Amino acid sequence: MRRPYLILAICCMSLFIVGLDTTIVNIALPSLRTDLNASVAGLQWTIDAYTLVLASLLVLSGSTADRIGRRRVFQTGLALFTIGSLLCSMAPGLGWLIAFRAMQAIGGSMLNPVAMSIITNVFTEPRERARAIGVWGAVVGFSLALGPVVGGALVDSLGWRSIFWVNVPVGVAAFLLAARFVPESRASRPRRIDPIGQVLVFLVLATITYGIIEGPGAGWTSYEIGGCFVLGALALAALLIYEPRREDPLLDLRFFRSAPFSGATLIAVSAFASLAGFLFLNSIYLQDVRGLSPLHAGLWTLPMAAMTVVFSPLSGRLVASAGTRLPLTLAGAGFIAGILPLTELSATTPFWVLTVSYVLFGFGFAMVNSPITNTAVSGMPREQAGVAAAIASTSRQVGGALGVAVLGAAVASAGGADFAARSRIGWWIIVGLGVVVLVLGLVTTGKWARGTTERVAPHMEPPVAARMAR
Repeated sequence: MRRPYLILAICCMSLFIVGLDTTIVNIALPSLRTDLNASVAGLQWTIDAYTLVLASLLVLSGSTADRIGRRRVFQTGLALFTIGSLLCSMAPGLGWLIAFRAMQAIGGSMLNPVAMSIITNVFTEPRERARAIGVWGAVVGFSLALGPVVGGALVDSLGWRSIFWVNVPVGVAAFLLAARFVPESRASRPRRIDPIGQVLVFLVLATITYGIIEGPGAGWTSYEIGGCFVLGALALAALLIYEPRREDPLLDLRFFRSAPFSGATLIAVSAFASLAGFLFLNSIYLQDVRGLSPLHAGLWTLPMAAMTVVFSPLSGRLVASAGTRLPLTLAGAGFIAGILPLTELSATTPFWVLTVSYVLFGFGFAMVNSPITNTAVSGMPREQAGVAAAIASTSRQVGGALGVAVLGAAVASAGGADFAARSRIGWWIIVGLGVVVLVLGLVTTGKWARGTTERVAPHMEPPVAARMAR
């Protein structure tokens, strides 16, 4: 194995445990509800405490790695994630579990964007980089789709605490291999820390997520929920005003002048909201409505996992050979076709209908990862690759957090004792997100869209004279 591909493999190990952890918990939700006496909102926070903190810190972790060293931050993230996983397995109550999930997320935030920055600087030739990103996308899809299957087997045999044990050996191995084989690297001009921007980003995500999750219980017109949304809107306005005035902003809004980059960001939010919502609703449906064990519920998602594993590498090759339009179009079509049958879900829906839906949805998700990441880093200066990759990763996590929050709130607000009937509004929301992926995949991949990237990219690199003056 050539050294660059060994480094890619080490980086993918970190991606695997982060992706696996994002979805493995879903299959354990019914067991968590019984063992820890958790409400639906509590289950949502078990998922969103992780994705919310992860989304909030990804850009900060990427810029910190550029400043103090990518390998150093990468190893720190592996250590925190591994320790957090151990603590989650020993949590005495739901509150402790949510807190330890947040600790996991702090470590996880130091892994994906930093690993992508390492890969981008190791694979400098565009075609090789596209292939490496294809492998990266395949691992993302594989880990996310494998989570319910592995989780089901572990919960059924060893209990819900065992789902966190799987991270420990992989985390330790990746830590040791990174120390031996991953070279240390830094940006020639590291970005300054932006504490105000970081606080504002967290306020936006936390207040909006809290309002959506707690809205059905507290009442959508209550002062608590209204105050959350007002505070979130004010924080967003302050962020949009403050960030362009900083020389080194946490979120460089100039990225979003590129239509492909903006499109990839919105596609990432939509795709991962679809996946998170799908896994959340499906795990409850299969176990509570159909009466399946965690293992059997996980096995029923195996067609989705198989499609993701098989077709994610194909997506990377399509991006390398033909660009991002075709895989994004196929992704949107797969989402729509896969979820439409579930909009009529009932307690007696034939399993063959579920299987067809899982296959089509898995195919759609397999197609979407590589074009998102490739679009985020392509056309931008290599010096900005870490930040661009971090924003793309943030979009994924924001989508995951919002997917669980919005779909859970929609189903909770629907009323009625029949979960299958109440879940239909959630499936219709996912169909709408599939339409967003399809439309943006067509609109943001043409000649006009590429021209916006070409106009923006030169302005993203600070002048040479200015860098030398520092």
